[in-house]
Amino acid sequence: MGMSKQMTFTLACVVVLSAFVPGVAGYLSARLEALETAERNLQALEARLHTREARDTRPVSFLGPCLRTPATPRFQQVPAAALGERGKRLPGWLAGLVREVGDLERD
Repeated sequence: MGMSKQMTFTLACVVVLSAFVPGVAGYLSARLEALETAERNLQALEARLHTREARDTRPVSFLGPCLRTPATPRFQQVPAAALGERGKRLPGWLAGLVREVGDLERD
């Protein structure tokens, strides 16, 4: 029962391909299934995000123009006599600042 070398080679190739082709097909189908699962998960996360954004948004009626600007705070000028002894011990930089503020308010 002698087989030729060509027939032996052909049978060996058929055996290798019979194991290789189903393995590759299984690998590719698993990869495609993983991609589909990832896509479904992404769509579910996007839906949750859109739901949360829709819940957190406020109606546009709150976003009207500002009709009144808030008043700027004014400092009260206290006479130096009201400060008593503390008024006499002001540091130089603070005394200069008090004079500048007083000049600005007079203008």
